[in-house]
This record gives sequence, structure tokens and C-alpha cells, in this order.
Amino acid sequence: MAFKRNLYRLIGLDGSPHHVLDAPYESIEAALGAAKLWCNGQGLRCTIKYKGIGVQVLAGNGTWRTICYPSNCLQTALS
Repeated sequence: MAFKRNLYRLIGLDGSPHHVLDAPYESIEAALGAAKLWCNGQGLRCTIKYKGIGVQVLAGNGTWRTICYPSNCLQTALS
């Protein structure tokens, strides 16, 4: 049996691919790291609409499944 790596992507609060961070990530850690870097840089100047970032994983049937909505950008925006 072949081992299949998961692919992850970052999405906005509406479930669409993130307007800046729409790229495949090979691990959830890589996706969360990219989100954190963006939130602490370019994301600081964005409206709250774009600061909500979620993580999706590519399921075996070819669909994307949302697995979490980290709150680090939203916490920064609301502080």
C-alpha cells in the first residue's frame, strides 16, 4: 500500500481559497506557519474580512475539507 501525503490550503472565512495565501502546503505546520507570517506582516494592514483564515485538507475523494480556523489573525485584529 502506497503512503499518500496530505495537501493543505488556507481559506477565508467564507470557505473560498485565501486571497493571498492560496497555495498547496505539504503539512498543516507549513500552512499554519504561512498564515502566522502573513498575519504578522501584510495581514496587519487588511480588514478583518481577510484576517479570518481557515485550513483545509484535500480528502481522498478530491474534495477539500475544513479542519480548523486558527484564531491568531482574528485575535490580533480585535486587540
